[in-house]
Amino acid sequence: MRQIASRYLVRTLAASASLVGVIGVLGLAGARVNVSKSIALGVYWTSDRPVQKGAYVLLCPPSIGMMEEARRRGYLSAGFCPGHYGYLMKRVLAAGGDSVAISGDGVRVNGKLLRHSSPLPVDLAGRPMPRFQSDRYVLDASQVLLMSDVSSSSFDGRYFGPVNRAQIKTVIVPVLTW
Repeated sequence: MRQIASRYLVRTLAASASLVGVIGVLGLAGARVNVSKSIALGVYWTSDRPVQKGAYVLLCPPSIGMMEEARRRGYLSAGFCPGHYGYLMKRVLAAGGDSVAISGDGVRVNGKLLRHSSPLPVDLAGRPMPRFQSDRYVLDASQVLLMSDVSSSSFDGRYFGPVNRAQIKTVIVPVLTW
């Protein structure tokens, strides 16, 4: 009986190590898995496509005080980005030249209200949500507004405002989403 348990343990460990190896190789090759509610759940692939409106991107959050508080509250994970932040996956919903307005009923880009964009006044723990300090602005050529297009509770541009394109590491392309 003891030998059977030992063989089972060895096989389980070998299978686990193999799975970790496959995931590691796929990650090095460009696969990214999204398990957050910022964009559709699924598998994405890194690409060399240009950053433009409608693209999904992988980025390092800017190192600003609001992001440190967001990590303390659990909106962001720890990771390998500057400031020890984890990567974010978002969709580019506005770019250079676009007019953005943020109000209580949501975010408007060039006058059009975005779905799922109404800022929450408080988080699930009842803490006031941060608010970007400008309610109306025009993005310059170096800026993009990154938001969720699938969730009304994503921590995104409605709270931290536009980010510099330099924060974006790559465009990601959906492979399999659900």
